[in-house]
Amino acid sequence: MKASQIRELSDTEIQSRLNDAREEYMNLRFQMATGGLTDFTRLRQTRRNIARLMTILRERENAAISEGEA
Repeated sequence: MKASQIRELSDTEIQSRLNDAREEYMNLRFQMATGGLTDFTRLRQTRRNIARLMTILRERENAAISEGEA
């Protein structure tokens, strides 16, 4: 998912997608440990997706803080 698509979502939708992505990452790591993972690129994609989601949430938090100070 691209950052522009994520920015169109509400905070609660982003948070739910973040939880889903973290769960998927955990499952992928478990599959890798047991030898069942065949597509290792999904690990990297999922990790980057988690980072994107967290970054946009943090941007919104910082924007809310800076608006409160002004």
